[in-house]
Amino acid sequence: MSIDWICKHHTDLGKEQLYAILQLRTEVFVVEQKCPYLETDGQDLSGDTSHLMAWQNDELVAYLRLLDPESQGGDVVIGRVVISPKARGLGLGHELMVQGLKHAEQAWPGVPVYLAAQAHLQGYYARHGFVVAGEEYLEDDIPHIGMRRG
Repeated sequence: MSIDWICKHHTDLGKEQLYAILQLRTEVFVVEQKCPYLETDGQDLSGDTSHLMAWQNDELVAYLRLLDPESQGGDVVIGRVVISPKARGLGLGHELMVQGLKHAEQAWPGVPVYLAAQAHLQGYYARHGFVVAGEEYLEDDIPHIGMRRG
């Protein structure tokens, strides 16, 4: 399985790439997880936001977003972590986090990384060095917990 990992600042995204990102995020977060919310939150094209994409045969199979620490109160924020339903079970999730943390470190060396994890995924993120930071809370009727690394 050949995967092309590409991380781009939002100003370098092509319209086809942006469309694929928004399509995948909406497919999973709004339709599959049945959370009717405005998935485009105004942060995709602002600040120093970067987009990490995994492409296989011209199809977006995994993605996460990196929000810059200046806009996020001091931490790099990883969000919108998603694997395409067609590509699940291939181990892409762990590689996605490895790549995301690598790109965060390259862009913002030594800056802590924060994410809002779905609570049932605490163990998954703990394997990448994240520890719980705060109390569990509900977001769109899904239990979440803040986690920080570094």
